[in-house]
Amino acid sequence: QVQLVESGGGLVQAGGSLRLSCAASGRTFSTYAMGWFRQASGKEREFVARINWSGGSTYYADSVKGRFTISRDNAKNTVYLQMNSLKPQDTAVYYCAADKSLSTVVAGRPGSWGQGTQVTVSS
Repeated sequence: QVQLVESGGGLVQAGGSLRLSCAASGRTFSTYAMGWFRQASGKEREFVARINWSGGSTYYADSVKGRFTISRDNAKNTVYLQMNSLKPQDTAVYYCAADKSLSTVVAGRPGSWGQGTQVTVSS
């Protein structure tokens, strides 16, 4: 499995933007499907977005569709989450996930999780 380290979280006003990064260890990053999840205080972790190994296929939760963009740079072993038009309800800890299986990532059962990065959106 790969090891994942997220960065880029912080405090932003509603309507603002943030870009999260997730750096992965290992030489096989390009063979992994990647995803982003989030967990708000007192709530269960929820799926946000996923991307396949090549970056050619992406999928988003309805709550973020049109505002968030997931992308990856296999040369840098990094996956990104560009978040625009942020809302207070986007406040959560955001987690990066990786697995060889795309369906396993989407199901929330990836082999690797990052430690999370806090995103706080003020109204």
